Amino acid sequence: MIADHWPLRGLRVTTPRLELRLPTEDELAEVADVAAHGVHPPRERPFLTPWGELPPAERALHVVQSHWARLGRWTARDWALDLVAFHQGRPVGIQDMRAKEYAVRREIVSGSWLGLDHQGKGLGTEMRAAMLHLAFAELGTRSATSLSFTDNHSSLAVSRRLGYRDDGIDRDVLDGRVVVSQRLRLTPEAWAEHARTPVTVTGLTAACRPLFGLPA
Repeated sequence: MIADHWPLRGLRVTTPRLELRLPTEDELAEVADVAAHGVHPPRERPFLTPWGELPPAERALHVVQSHWARLGRWTARDWALDLVAFHQGRPVGIQDMRAKEYAVRREIVSGSWLGLDHQGKGLGTEMRAAMLHLAFAELGTRSATSLSFTDNHSSLAVSRRLGYRDDGIDRDVLDGRVVVSQRLRLTPEAWAEHARTPVTVTGLTAACRPLFGLPA
Protein backbone atom coordinates (compact mmCIF):
# COMPACT_ATOMS: atom_id res chain seq x y z
CA MET A 1 0.00 0.00 0.00
CA ILE A 2 1.16 3.55 -0.70
CA ALA A 3 0.84 4.41 3.01
CA ASP A 4 3.61 1.91 3.73
CA HIS A 5 5.98 4.10 1.73
CA TRP A 6 4.30 7.48 2.29
CA PRO A 7 2.74 7.40 5.76
CA LEU A 8 1.45 10.96 5.51
CA ARG A 9 -1.31 9.49 3.37
CA GLY A 10 -3.05 8.53 6.61
CA LEU A 11 -2.79 11.96 8.26
CA ARG A 12 -6.15 13.58 9.07
CA VAL A 13 -6.77 16.99 10.68
CA THR A 14 -10.43 17.56 11.52
CA THR A 15 -12.45 20.50 12.83
CA PRO A 16 -16.21 20.84 13.36
CA ARG A 17 -16.75 21.57 9.65
CA LEU A 18 -13.61 20.48 7.83
CA GLU A 19 -11.29 17.57 7.21
CA LEU A 20 -7.77 18.38 5.97
CA ARG A 21 -5.70 15.62 4.35
CA LEU A 22 -3.74 14.62 1.29
CA PRO A 23 -6.06 13.95 -1.66
CA THR A 24 -6.42 10.92 -3.85
CA GLU A 25 -5.73 11.55 -7.54
CA ASP A 26 -9.47 11.91 -8.25
CA GLU A 27 -9.86 14.32 -5.32
CA LEU A 28 -6.91 16.32 -6.62
CA ALA A 29 -8.79 16.67 -9.90
CA GLU A 30 -11.84 17.86 -7.94
CA VAL A 31 -9.94 20.56 -6.06
CA ALA A 32 -8.35 21.62 -9.36
CA ASP A 33 -11.87 22.07 -10.71
CA VAL A 34 -12.66 24.27 -7.69
CA ALA A 35 -9.68 26.45 -8.61
CA ALA A 36 -10.81 26.57 -12.24
CA HIS A 37 -14.08 28.14 -11.10
CA GLY A 38 -12.16 30.99 -9.43
CA VAL A 39 -10.13 31.71 -6.32
CA HIS A 40 -10.50 35.52 -6.18
CA PRO A 41 -12.51 38.27 -7.91
CA PRO A 42 -11.15 39.32 -11.33
CA ARG A 43 -9.74 42.67 -10.25
CA GLU A 44 -7.98 41.42 -7.12
CA ARG A 45 -4.37 40.16 -7.05
CA PRO A 46 -3.75 38.37 -3.73
CA PHE A 47 -0.86 36.12 -4.81
CA LEU A 48 2.75 37.04 -5.55
CA THR A 49 2.74 34.24 -8.13
CA PRO A 50 -0.41 35.34 -10.01
CA TRP A 51 -1.70 31.86 -10.80
CA GLY A 52 -5.24 32.86 -9.85
CA GLU A 53 -5.36 35.08 -12.95
CA LEU A 54 -4.61 32.25 -15.37
CA PRO A 55 -7.36 30.91 -17.64
CA PRO A 56 -9.47 28.24 -15.87
CA ALA A 57 -7.79 25.19 -17.42
CA GLU A 58 -4.33 26.59 -16.63
CA ARG A 59 -5.38 27.35 -13.04
CA ALA A 60 -6.46 23.75 -12.61
CA LEU A 61 -3.22 22.46 -14.12
CA HIS A 62 -1.20 24.72 -11.80
CA VAL A 63 -2.89 23.18 -8.75
CA VAL A 64 -2.23 19.62 -9.94
CA GLN A 65 1.39 20.23 -10.93
CA SER A 66 2.21 22.20 -7.78
CA HIS A 67 0.86 19.41 -5.61
CA TRP A 68 2.86 16.76 -7.44
CA ALA A 69 6.01 18.90 -7.49
CA ARG A 70 5.94 19.53 -3.76
CA LEU A 71 5.52 15.86 -2.95
CA GLY A 72 8.25 14.91 -5.41
CA ARG A 73 10.76 17.40 -3.97
CA TRP A 74 10.04 16.54 -0.31
CA THR A 75 13.01 16.02 1.99
CA ALA A 76 13.27 16.18 5.76
CA ARG A 77 15.27 19.42 5.37
CA ASP A 78 12.92 21.11 2.88
CA TRP A 79 9.25 20.13 2.80
CA ALA A 80 5.85 21.51 1.87
CA LEU A 81 2.59 19.88 2.96
CA ASP A 82 -0.47 20.68 0.82
CA LEU A 83 -3.59 19.63 2.73
CA VAL A 84 -6.85 19.69 0.82
CA ALA A 85 -9.75 21.01 2.90
CA PHE A 86 -12.98 19.01 2.57
CA HIS A 87 -16.33 20.50 3.62
CA GLN A 88 -19.29 18.13 3.67
CA GLY A 89 -17.12 15.62 1.85
CA ARG A 90 -16.19 17.87 -1.07
CA PRO A 91 -12.92 19.77 -1.56
CA VAL A 92 -13.11 23.54 -1.12
CA GLY A 93 -9.46 24.66 -1.16
CA ILE A 94 -5.92 23.98 0.00
CA GLN A 95 -4.08 24.88 3.20
CA ASP A 96 -0.33 24.47 3.07
CA MET A 97 2.57 24.72 5.47
CA ARG A 98 6.24 24.73 4.48
CA ALA A 99 9.56 24.58 6.26
CA LYS A 100 13.30 24.46 5.67
CA GLU A 101 15.67 22.95 8.24
CA TYR A 102 12.66 22.35 10.47
CA ALA A 103 14.56 20.06 12.83
CA VAL A 104 16.71 23.04 13.86
CA ARG A 105 14.54 26.10 13.22
CA ARG A 106 11.11 24.71 14.18
CA GLU A 107 9.51 27.42 12.03
CA ILE A 108 6.80 27.05 9.38
CA VAL A 109 5.31 29.42 6.85
CA SER A 110 1.80 28.88 5.53
CA GLY A 111 -0.41 29.79 2.63
CA SER A 112 -3.88 28.89 1.45
CA TRP A 113 -6.61 29.41 -1.09
CA LEU A 114 -10.33 28.81 -1.03
CA GLY A 115 -12.71 28.53 -3.97
CA LEU A 116 -14.80 31.65 -4.58
CA ASP A 117 -18.04 29.81 -3.90
CA HIS A 118 -16.81 28.88 -0.42
CA GLN A 119 -15.49 32.24 0.76
CA GLY A 120 -17.12 34.45 3.38
CA LYS A 121 -18.21 31.51 5.56
CA GLY A 122 -15.30 31.38 8.02
CA LEU A 123 -13.80 28.30 6.37
CA GLY A 124 -10.50 30.07 5.70
CA THR A 125 -10.07 30.78 9.40
CA GLU A 126 -10.98 27.20 10.29
CA MET A 127 -8.47 25.82 7.75
CA ARG A 128 -5.68 27.91 9.23
CA ALA A 129 -6.67 26.99 12.79
CA ALA A 130 -6.46 23.31 11.85
CA MET A 131 -3.01 23.75 10.33
CA LEU A 132 -1.76 25.71 13.34
CA HIS A 133 -2.91 22.98 15.73
CA LEU A 134 -0.99 20.41 13.69
CA ALA A 135 2.08 22.65 13.71
CA PHE A 136 2.12 23.74 17.35
CA ALA A 137 0.35 20.99 19.28
CA GLU A 138 1.55 17.98 17.28
CA LEU A 139 4.89 18.92 15.70
CA GLY A 140 6.32 21.32 18.29
CA THR A 141 6.59 24.40 16.09
CA ARG A 142 8.17 27.44 17.74
CA SER A 143 7.14 30.08 15.20
CA ALA A 144 4.60 30.34 12.36
CA THR A 145 4.77 33.07 9.75
CA SER A 146 2.42 34.32 7.07
CA LEU A 147 2.68 36.94 4.31
CA SER A 148 -0.16 38.97 2.80
CA PHE A 149 -0.21 41.99 0.54
CA THR A 150 -0.97 45.06 2.62
CA ASP A 151 -4.28 45.54 0.78
CA ASN A 152 -5.41 41.92 1.32
CA HIS A 153 -7.55 42.84 4.29
CA SER A 154 -9.42 39.53 4.59
CA SER A 155 -6.21 37.48 4.85
CA LEU A 156 -4.68 39.91 7.33
CA ALA A 157 -7.86 39.78 9.42
CA VAL A 158 -7.67 35.97 9.60
CA SER A 159 -4.06 36.14 10.79
CA ARG A 160 -4.74 38.74 13.46
CA ARG A 161 -7.84 36.91 14.65
CA LEU A 162 -5.63 33.88 15.30
CA GLY A 163 -3.02 35.82 17.25
CA TYR A 164 -0.37 36.73 14.66
CA ARG A 165 1.52 39.98 15.18
CA ASP A 166 3.19 42.24 12.62
CA ASP A 167 6.78 41.26 11.91
CA GLY A 168 7.97 43.72 9.26
CA ILE A 169 7.43 43.87 5.52
CA ASP A 170 8.72 42.20 2.36
CA ARG A 171 9.20 44.09 -0.93
CA ASP A 172 8.93 42.10 -4.15
CA VAL A 173 8.44 42.82 -7.83
CA LEU A 174 5.22 41.89 -9.62
CA ASP A 175 4.71 42.90 -13.25
CA GLY A 176 7.59 45.35 -13.09
CA ARG A 177 6.46 47.21 -9.98
CA VAL A 178 7.18 46.92 -6.28
CA VAL A 179 4.54 45.23 -4.15
CA VAL A 180 4.62 45.27 -0.36
CA SER A 181 3.63 42.33 1.82
CA GLN A 182 2.95 42.45 5.54
CA ARG A 183 4.87 39.72 7.33
CA LEU A 184 3.18 38.29 10.44
CA ARG A 185 4.46 35.92 13.10
CA LEU A 186 2.70 33.69 15.63
CA THR A 187 4.31 32.30 18.79
CA PRO A 188 3.16 29.20 20.68
CA GLU A 189 1.98 31.40 23.54
CA ALA A 190 -0.13 33.62 21.30
CA TRP A 191 -1.49 30.56 19.49
CA ALA A 192 -2.55 28.96 22.77
CA GLU A 193 -4.24 32.18 23.86
CA HIS A 194 -6.24 32.52 20.62
CA ALA A 195 -6.97 28.86 19.81
CA ARG A 196 -10.75 28.47 19.84
CA THR A 197 -11.46 25.82 17.18
CA PRO A 198 -11.61 22.18 18.34
CA VAL A 199 -9.10 20.20 16.28
CA THR A 200 -8.37 16.47 16.19
CA VAL A 201 -5.30 14.97 14.51
CA THR A 202 -5.11 11.29 13.60
CA GLY A 203 -2.60 9.31 11.57
CA LEU A 204 0.48 11.26 12.66
CA THR A 205 2.38 8.06 13.32
CA ALA A 206 5.97 7.50 14.35
CA ALA A 207 6.72 6.76 10.69
CA CYS A 208 5.49 10.25 9.71
CA ARG A 209 7.71 12.21 12.04
CA PRO A 210 11.07 11.63 10.29
CA LEU A 211 9.56 13.10 7.12
CA PHE A 212 9.35 16.41 8.98
CA GLY A 213 12.90 16.06 10.27
CA LEU A 214 11.76 14.92 13.72
CA PRO A 215 12.75 11.82 15.69
CA ALA A 216 10.30 8.94 15.48
